[in-house]
Amino acid sequence: MQTIKRLTNAFENAEVIEFDKDSKYIFLSDCHRGDGSHSDEFTKNQNLYLHALNYYYQNGFTYVEVGDGDELWEQPKFKFIKKAHHDVFEAIKKFHYHHKLIMIYGNHNMYLKDPEYVEKYYYTYYNEYREQRYDFLKNLKPVEAIILKHKETKQEIFVLHGHQGDFSNDHIWRLTMLSLKYFWRFMHSFGVKNPASPVKNSHKRHKIERNYNKWIELHKKMLICGHTHRFKFPRNGDLPYFNTGCCIYPTTITGIEIVEDKVQIIRWKIRPNREGILKAKREVIRGPKLISEFDIGREIE
Repeated sequence: MQTIKRLTNAFENAEVIEFDKDSKYIFLSDCHRGDGSHSDEFTKNQNLYLHALNYYYQNGFTYVEVGDGDELWEQPKFKFIKKAHHDVFEAIKKFHYHHKLIMIYGNHNMYLKDPEYVEKYYYTYYNEYREQRYDFLKNLKPVEAIILKHKETKQEIFVLHGHQGDFSNDHIWRLTMLSLKYFWRFMHSFGVKNPASPVKNSHKRHKIERNYNKWIELHKKMLICGHTHRFKFPRNGDLPYFNTGCCIYPTTITGIEIVEDKVQIIRWKIRPNREGILKAKREVIRGPKLISEFDIGREIE
């Protein structure tokens, strides 16, 4: 019940953004960009992620980061993350400059809920070589959730990270953060995963996903989220629950695209060509399907 309540509260306070058939969105989540140390799970996919961002920028997409973009539990001082992944943040900055960046915070970057923290670390950055401060993501306003509302059909798509109501990652997130920062962070260096995380705990993940479906059934809305690291695309009359997956699979990134009023799950992967040269390849693994097919609220009307 706590999950239903927290999701509903986020929905009622979400920013509404209108879109139409000409809109293009890419939803990526759970990048967990770290400080470049052995515990930084993002490092192995940094170049693949950068290539994907450049593709979406060049093709006019709006980038929606659906939570846990930066690993602020392990490294709360963002300047070290920024320094470790300079090129990536320069790509993100281009989306922001053209008003095509929507940043949603998750449990691992809950600090972005604090406007003072965002202003201190994200508005500007200090170039140590030139000893000057420059604009970075000036006036960035991270949000807990958004509602995409179609201009013509009025269909609503609810987008948030998905940790809401997850006891260890929401209600006692500070304690969980401390255990990660001072214990599990170092275990990650040896390949040991936190058993309390929904990523490796299938029972917990399925419980969270059941709660998503309960909320969808109650409110009759299409839901896009992350958090579990498992991509999801409904099939055969399933409720419209979509999950982006994550950006830290080995050599693989998954996400959700909305283009021409259609939704699909895509995967970016490193593949060798015939000459043995590694190439970044984008492929559709679920869909595309018209988003109107998932407007279960209209079906009831």
